[in-house]
Amino acid sequence: MALEQWALPQLSELLSLDEEPLKQIIVYTDTLPDAKAAEHLRGLLGDSPRALEFITSFNKHRSAAAVAKSEQESDSKDSEQVNDSKDNELPAYTPPSHPPPLQHANMAHGRPHTNPVIEAGHIRARDEQQMQNLLQSLQLQYGIYNSEIEPEHDTDYYCYCPIHNYMRLKSGRFGVQDMWSRAVMYAGEKTYNDDYQSPTIFSNNPYRRRVVSPYGYYQPAWAPQKPNPDSHARSIHQTIQLNNTLNREAQAKIDAKEPKVDIWDDSERNVAMSNMTIATAGDQKRQASDEKRQSISVPPRNDSTETSTKSFKFAGFRKSLGIKSSEEKAVAKTKEQIAEGRELRNAILAEEQGRWPDEQWRLIVAVYQEKVGMTRKIAHLRARQPIQYLHLLRAGYFEPIPVAWAGAASNPLKFSIEAAAGWRGITPMWRGYEDTAEERLYWVLNHREGSVGMRMKPDFISEMDMARARMASAVEPPPEYYSANDTCQLQHTSPGYSKQVMPAPFRTYDRPAVPTDDTMVLLDVSGSMDFDPVRPNYNKYLITGYSRSTQPKNKDVAKAIIRRFTDAMANHDHNFRGYDLTTFSSQAHYIGMINHQNLDAMWQNIRIGGGTRVMTGWQKVKDLHFQKHSASAIHHPVYGWQAGPETPMLRLLLLLDGEATDMDEFELDLLGLSWAHVTIFLIGVDGCPHHHRHANELQRISDVNHHVSFIDAQGNTPERFVTHELLKRHLGYEISMSEFEQMEELPPYSVST
Repeated sequence: MALEQWALPQLSELLSLDEEPLKQIIVYTDTLPDAKAAEHLRGLLGDSPRALEFITSFNKHRSAAAVAKSEQESDSKDSEQVNDSKDNELPAYTPPSHPPPLQHANMAHGRPHTNPVIEAGHIRARDEQQMQNLLQSLQLQYGIYNSEIEPEHDTDYYCYCPIHNYMRLKSGRFGVQDMWSRAVMYAGEKTYNDDYQSPTIFSNNPYRRRVVSPYGYYQPAWAPQKPNPDSHARSIHQTIQLNNTLNREAQAKIDAKEPKVDIWDDSERNVAMSNMTIATAGDQKRQASDEKRQSISVPPRNDSTETSTKSFKFAGFRKSLGIKSSEEKAVAKTKEQIAEGRELRNAILAEEQGRWPDEQWRLIVAVYQEKVGMTRKIAHLRARQPIQYLHLLRAGYFEPIPVAWAGAASNPLKFSIEAAAGWRGITPMWRGYEDTAEERLYWVLNHREGSVGMRMKPDFISEMDMARARMASAVEPPPEYYSANDTCQLQHTSPGYSKQVMPAPFRTYDRPAVPTDDTMVLLDVSGSMDFDPVRPNYNKYLITGYSRSTQPKNKDVAKAIIRRFTDAMANHDHNFRGYDLTTFSSQAHYIGMINHQNLDAMWQNIRIGGGTRVMTGWQKVKDLHFQKHSASAIHHPVYGWQAGPETPMLRLLLLLDGEATDMDEFELDLLGLSWAHVTIFLIGVDGCPHHHRHANELQRISDVNHHVSFIDAQGNTPERFVTHELLKRHLGYEISMSEFEQMEELPPYSVST
């Protein structure tokens, strides 16, 4: 407490943060040894004279407090100290059968585990979503429809326009950005930002010098600039090329920094050290013997003897000046490598113990790694690439997603990645991803067992090309699915059905549905569900506006599909009470049990509006499922419900009309589950590249995760065709046309509930 009272006002003068995050920094730094504490504080504060003075004073105050505390302790605790020293010994580690022997200081004091990445994440999350919302509002205000383009207004005078107010808010976050960068970047990397007031020549930002502005040149300064299609296309090409170059360089550099010896094998390091020591001792003995022989004999004078004597005297002269010989340098380098390896090993053990403090925790993590298919890769990283292992470990890459993140406005999986602005990701090859969830998702897909080659995220140009190719592959739907009761026929939006992209042939992966399975419906009710359908107009890669599409609103199509789907399911499993319906937008709401009789009445309780956060709805659905089946599951305080072997399977129908802001987080969560099968229905605008771009992403996830199935439709939708395909994937077996027609019949609701 005394240290905190002294350090808090001092630190507040160096870091412009609130009191609570400053206290977290002090508490965490107090748990580190002096050298690590100084390194951690230098990373946060820099190397200014005031910062160095604070770091020195911090360690002095901490040492004084520790001495005072030790003097107050009684001699009766000596035996406890002996036991503690035994506990701190590091036996050989055999994961994951038992925990590392180190006790993390935070756990000992009853505080939650923390590290620099967690600290920086807490601080960044406070206004991350606010800044993202502000940027979207600004883009809408100035008619900018590409999410990657920020509004610009270059002037020679001080301006109070919304664009410059946003720029000043961005500048106010440079301290948070620097803290985040220092927490996640690797040794040897440099921080940078996109401060528009700093000269380009003094900037570490490689994108400022090598990527053209999407606005081009020579635009008037008295009004906000407009993006130029040609300059925007050049900007995209240059950004993609620079991303690839910097990613390759960063990965090569960190691979070269990995230890050359096994940090977990003490015998290997001991042998290397003993060999170096023996060689040095032998050299010294030979030199002493040579000196003795030279003193007792008088050899004939020749040039070789004089040269040898001079070289020996020169070696002695160099030694007297403190200049090390090559052998001494090799010994020193080996000692340094051994010390660094020991420090790295201790840091890994401490982080593992801090994150996973008990047997239940470690069991959940081990099961998660196995389900995701990462057990062998993680073990390889730990053994052969420990620097990268520790980096990813601190970011939580090897454990389930905490349930608290689902309802938070922002979390470490929702942080935007902006290479040109200097907002970094976690892995060495972070450039090119939209956010930290997408980065982690593709890292898992690239390294899980069974993956063939690198599954790289397509760049923007490739995504658009694939979306347009998919859109061009659409064909007329099968005529036998025509229905006069389809929404587009009843509303007379436009004649006929829209061309549809045919789904991939159905293949059985999960077991077919059984009567104990739990069917639920999760519906997107974000604001776009009630919008008039529109498609973007492109000039190259720049969106210049939107055009109206003559088709029903997405909410009407969703309601019709839900009605057909639940009616067919009731005929199939004779569950005439209905199925649980949950909605999500910015928040999730449980609507209730829906069936053919009450759907219209229950639909009146649905409120449409807000954003698209699928994780809020997914968390609500999981809670409902495990409340029904809690006897067969356990609940973890951080990771939430964990299914047991007797837990029934959850079969979920998810309907949405666009990409959720946390869709990658949702897909990442599904990779670690075996007790849920999710069938996704994506509703889209006819001829919209954005719809097909998202459809391609969902198809990629469905290809690698057999617990996820995917169907989409665009424009005037053939609802019977969609329902038939959804039922095949939801129930897990091939349903013939005749069986489907029987399932379509109105269910007999004479059965009492």
